[in-house]
Amino acid sequence: MPWLFTLVLAVHVGAGIVALASFWGAVATRKGGPAHRRWGAAFTAAIYAAGYMALGMGLLSLRWPLAMHPGLTDEALYRGLFGWMMIYLALLTISMTRYGLKMVANKRDHAANRHWTMVTLQVAVLVAAVNCAVQGVMLRQPLMVGVSVLGFGTTLTYLAYMFRPDPARGDYIPEHLKAMVATGIAAYTAFLSVGLVELLPAHAFNPVLWALPTVAGMAIIVHYLRLQRIQRRPGVTG
Repeated sequence: MPWLFTLVLAVHVGAGIVALASFWGAVATRKGGPAHRRWGAAFTAAIYAAGYMALGMGLLSLRWPLAMHPGLTDEALYRGLFGWMMIYLALLTISMTRYGLKMVANKRDHAANRHWTMVTLQVAVLVAAVNCAVQGVMLRQPLMVGVSVLGFGTTLTYLAYMFRPDPARGDYIPEHLKAMVATGIAAYTAFLSVGLVELLPAHAFNPVLWALPTVAGMAIIVHYLRLQRIQRRPGVTG
């Protein structure tokens, strides 16, 4: 059903463009302000749409890898890359977005972060990350193994915070920040995983290009965490 894949891909690309652009609007505006909330709402709506479309594309590629990607010949490789890895990245993106939103929504009710839907989603990402790593080893594709590490790191740290008995009053802020920026990292990484295959096939699996979103995202996280530490010092006002 290549036509279905093309339709899902078109929606995914459209939503992805909105997400990639609105991400920087949320980053550049004052945190907690009206503009930040508007950009954030646009980003989360688009990222959810792109994530669910990516999940659909992954399932289609898993079932019909060569039919979904005419011209490709290595069925096992592309079932792994565009099937298992895309499903994993889609779940990871959806889970990080939900986690980031819930950190703000549940800032006065930390126990709500341990709702079974939150925990189940994190476990699903962890299982998908393990599978992605295993498939990568079997296919001798280090890229799949490498991206799986992000899933291990996020789920374990998220679960650790969710089950923390009594976090400090403002601890939800860095959790929200890290999750939403990590979502942006995942969005740009997913774009590179698909877009470069079409635009620059020779560089589609270049680990340097894949690392760029992570480097940029980590710089943003470090910058804003540093600002927050300064603002929380006694005698410092926003």
